[in-house]
Amino acid sequence: MKQFTVVIVDDHTLLSQAIQTMVNMFEKFNVLYTCKNGKELVDRFSSYDNIPDIVLMDINMPIMNGVKTTEWISKNHSKVNVLALSVEDEDFTILKMLKAGASGYLLKDTEKDVLEKALIEIAENGFYHTKNVTTILMNSLSGKEVKEIDITDKERQFLKLSCTELTYKEIADQMYLSPKTIDNYRNSLFCKLHVKNRVGMVTYAIKNKIYTL
Repeated sequence: MKQFTVVIVDDHTLLSQAIQTMVNMFEKFNVLYTCKNGKELVDRFSSYDNIPDIVLMDINMPIMNGVKTTEWISKNHSKVNVLALSVEDEDFTILKMLKAGASGYLLKDTEKDVLEKALIEIAENGFYHTKNVTTILMNSLSGKEVKEIDITDKERQFLKLSCTELTYKEIADQMYLSPKTIDNYRNSLFCKLHVKNRVGMVTYAIKNKIYTL
């Protein structure tokens, strides 16, 4: 049985090691090595022996992120398939990775069996799309625009402060704004992020790395 080779690109060392252990348990796959960012991968690709069948790619990484790295792979090593594996679940981000050349997109809370199935499908057929990703692609092809959420600098500042223990009044004082203006920022973000409370805003901010713990 053919063994397909995999490289993992993720800046979180423990998570990368956990994924490596998991993939090595799959019958048809073995991990060649791991990288912490796209630049490290590009450097490793200078040797033919380091070029895998599939790259498991994170998106938010320092130095060279997943989108830029996927674009580079598509341009310079078109036979290498990229499977995005990320916490990002925004339609815009998913579509951006697919347009960069990714053969599939999975969230990091995906079940082990789904990851194995995705790797097999990509190795054998060249792509794997979940129902959600298929819907995003169909919407894109039908002309339905997938927009990046437009958050102003002031809203971003307010969002970061909302992740702290400050009350809305204290946030207003710190931003030198009136409580009414802060209420407007809050209501605007509720609408833009499709959330109903402060917890929803905090969850979005952490998930999208606007605020780090």
